[in-house]
Amino acid sequence: MLKYKLIALSAALPLALAMAATGSPATETAASRAGPPALAPTAEQAAAARMVYGILSDSRYVYRSKPLNDELSAEIHRRYLDSLDGQKLFFTRADIARFDAQRLQHDDAIKSQQLAPAFEIFATYQRRVADRVAYARSLLKQPFDFSKEETWLYDREEAQWAANGSELDDAWRKYVKNDALRLKLAGRSQAEIRKTLDKRYAGMAERVGELRADDAFETFMNAYAGSIDPHTSYMSPRSAENFNMQMRLSLEGIGAVLQRQDEFVVVRTIVPGGPAANSGKVNVGDRVIAVGQGDTGPMVDVVGWRIDDTVALIRGKKGSKVRLDILPAEAGVDAKPRLVVIERDKVKLEQQAAQKRIIEVDDRRIGVVELPTFYLDFDARRRGDEDARSATADVARLLRELRAEQVDGVVIDLRDNGGGSLLEAVELTGLFIDTGPVVQVRETGGRVSVEADDETGVAWDGPLAVLVNRASASASEIFAAAIQDYGRGLIIGEPTFGKGTVQSLIDLDRFPRKGDVKFGQVKLTVAQFFRVDGGTTQHAGVVPDLQFPVSLDATEYGESTYDNALPATRIAMAPHGNVGNLAVLTPQLVANHEARVAKDREFQWWSEDVARFRSERGKKQVSLNEDVRRAERDRLEAERKQRRAERVAAGLEVDEAAALVDDGLAYNERSVVEQAAEEEAAKNGPDPLLRESAAILADALDLLSADGQLTAQVLPVTRRPTIWAE
Repeated sequence: MLKYKLIALSAALPLALAMAATGSPATETAASRAGPPALAPTAEQAAAARMVYGILSDSRYVYRSKPLNDELSAEIHRRYLDSLDGQKLFFTRADIARFDAQRLQHDDAIKSQQLAPAFEIFATYQRRVADRVAYARSLLKQPFDFSKEETWLYDREEAQWAANGSELDDAWRKYVKNDALRLKLAGRSQAEIRKTLDKRYAGMAERVGELRADDAFETFMNAYAGSIDPHTSYMSPRSAENFNMQMRLSLEGIGAVLQRQDEFVVVRTIVPGGPAANSGKVNVGDRVIAVGQGDTGPMVDVVGWRIDDTVALIRGKKGSKVRLDILPAEAGVDAKPRLVVIERDKVKLEQQAAQKRIIEVDDRRIGVVELPTFYLDFDARRRGDEDARSATADVARLLRELRAEQVDGVVIDLRDNGGGSLLEAVELTGLFIDTGPVVQVRETGGRVSVEADDETGVAWDGPLAVLVNRASASASEIFAAAIQDYGRGLIIGEPTFGKGTVQSLIDLDRFPRKGDVKFGQVKLTVAQFFRVDGGTTQHAGVVPDLQFPVSLDATEYGESTYDNALPATRIAMAPHGNVGNLAVLTPQLVANHEARVAKDREFQWWSEDVARFRSERGKKQVSLNEDVRRAERDRLEAERKQRRAERVAAGLEVDEAAALVDDGLAYNERSVVEQAAEEEAAKNGPDPLLRESAAILADALDLLSADGQLTAQVLPVTRRPTIWAE
């Protein structure tokens, strides 16, 4: 059924790099010296593997099912190794040759629930990380010679596996040398460089050493699921819980976002209006060192814990209490902690919800609705809760507020919106069109259904534009395509991601069982969606009416980069009317846009940055010569200073985030307070693309207001929205 389907863009990082990004311990522990504990699949995981196999091999469930045979086993093997060591920094050819014995055995292993060989590969990965880190730390005993002419290939995705340990040693020597050079260029002393990098690499080893059986199982099962198509995946019970929380934009807990830094779990942000904020006793940068349940439960020391384990202790049912021992951000590690008692409550994640603002363009007021995702509280909707949290309900409320504030037009900002609920894509479109088809869905077996807006009336009938970029995907593409096909609004920005498939969640825990056994969820592709005009967004995406410079193209990012994505195709058009023919306006809007941005320094700077980014992206390597790197750093610093001076001279808003110079540190090595300040500065910095989108919409209004004949061509009288026609 439609209401249980979602269309979301998901991405995965190589496991080693993803884990390394979570933080670094201050010292090496006895546990890390001893190596990770032995991993073995549990009976529940073996059973879950069998269930996943039953679903993914059944053509009644899967849009494009594949038999689990030797051919698919080889693909699973390749993807599994890539998820563990995609940058070829840990395994050697000898490891790969040894693993090759399992290459055609994964199909039989999944069917027979014998997962030990896959777990042994994972355990080998953990050992190799420990070995590499030990070598990296040994390199820090002596300073590097930065006068040599050599380079570091930082994008090793296409590299060959190292022939032997010596070849891998050389790759790691350059890896560490590059890290050390960044810190030296940032003005760090040799002692500071050694201390920072030793701590960083020890952290990488500890994070990977903390991985458990459920991490190994989820990684392996995702290699299987991802071999079916790019958007099929398996979620462990904990991952499924987090996914569902993100979709409903609420949780039950204290309302604080935590992150791992060194051996501590640190408060990253505090949700406004949540229990932690209302207590007045929790601040950004505070470290949680112990957690107790209720008024009398024992305090559990969480120093050195994985962050997800600590979060699991802090979350809890509304109305229950949790006790936290907290070290304030400004206190030393030996300071006496303070005890904070918080009553848990339902917390709304408003920062991830739709937001609004108003941009003044000459004498026009343009409202902006920023929508990060197409969220929906599925459980509340299933229960028939009329107040179920959803993107459509929130956007409708914001549109009412913008109408009351007398805006002239509205821009829906879908940049970086990777999708979400299919139902929300349809219902959100219904806020802007009266009635009619929104998207066509071809399901397993070839049956095509039309998902339509059946409710008469609209929430906004005035001028509309939709701003997209390459990371706008799935539900974003359905909405933008429908608005474009109806001629309802202008599409502005970059061609979108190109994901034209629909996923559905299958809960493996849907049948009651004894005890508290959980198996997780499977997200699988069940359909392909098509525009109302019969075209597809698969691969092609939605091409804007007015295009900005492309930051990433189809060869670099998007559906086209997946080697097993569904092909693009076409079906018959669904009958629908047109609200207008905005293509008539396009030539003049483009001319106005080009003339305006030629004088807009912020837009020009952004264009220059895009061009530089694309140029650098193609190099995939960097010099390890200090003079070369310093000259490049000095050039960039001079450019930053020049831009800042121009902004100040022109009375423009100063972009503090852009003024930051590379300090050589990994993001999580800065204090959490500094990280939060950087994020706030970036969020509040100039946004020339949004401002220009508002100006384009204002141009359209001006053109129609001044030329009745043009208005008649663009907006047929019988379908003319009232405010467009004023």
